[in-house]
Amino acid sequence: MIELVMTAAGSQRIRFAISPLEEVLGAVQTLLGVRGHPIHLPWVSGVPALDDLGVPELAAVLSARHYLTEFLSPPPDGPETTAETQLDAVRATPPEQVALELAMVDADLSELPDDPATARDLLADQLETVWNALLAPEWPALRELLTADIAHRTRLLGEGGLAKALAELHPNVRLAGTSILVDVQSRERLDLDLRGLLLIPAVFAWPNVGVVTVPPWQPALLYPARGVASLWAPPTEPPDPLTSLIGRTRALLLACLDRPSATVDLAQQLRLAPATVSAHLTTLRAAGLLVSDRSRHRVLYRRTALGDALLQGRSLR
Repeated sequence: MIELVMTAAGSQRIRFAISPLEEVLGAVQTLLGVRGHPIHLPWVSGVPALDDLGVPELAAVLSARHYLTEFLSPPPDGPETTAETQLDAVRATPPEQVALELAMVDADLSELPDDPATARDLLADQLETVWNALLAPEWPALRELLTADIAHRTRLLGEGGLAKALAELHPNVRLAGTSILVDVQSRERLDLDLRGLLLIPAVFAWPNVGVVTVPPWQPALLYPARGVASLWAPPTEPPDPLTSLIGRTRALLLACLDRPSATVDLAQQLRLAPATVSAHLTTLRAAGLLVSDRSRHRVLYRRTALGDALLQGRSLR
């Protein structure tokens, strides 16, 4: 059990962020069989094998069962953090921090260079290789899902405070007084400082939860994002009666919105022009079947209760 104590002034500060490199670590561990879930099998079947990417040292580090290092996935600044920014941070990690964390990894790292700065740069290069080959092509869809999760959690935080936001975060996470308790194998008590706690949704975390407590990194809680089950699934074919009623394109859009999505991502998913998708979304929203929420510079559409009922062929009464 890890106990995160919120007693100091400012320690109850909660922020959300997206970590592209955390997805890289999770993706590699999924391919290694260390982490992962059958839910990711459609993705696994469509990507190159790790052996073809030439990243043996990174694979060795990520074969660990208990500790993977923090410097390979430095805590992100916020929802707009890019892989490039994080890779720069990895390459800027002080060699002494690299040596400290690599010494904690429970895996055979004998093939890594002895010099920590050289090892760091090699691992950063391999992270970049994996990012470009496996995650960058999928990133728009992954980012959309993660952004939607943050929007959902932020609404809960505003409606009912931290207790409500944590209530459905993960079965192993709960609020007890001024402490956040995380049920994992490690045993630790950490007093949160003025930085508070960073909450990081992740696709490849599913179905686990993790905690960053190693100094000097920002304390963070990694949890599985909502809607991962639908991420790799092909678009749901809408019911024939719905297609006849509102047309196939609008019916497909309605079916695709199991999770909030932006116009450009729906256009990419359905291979349609963004202008076409935008026009249909406007019509569906005017009919009360969708609503839109702004998340920074992106507008995300989601089904209303009426849209759900129409898709499922049931009455609201």
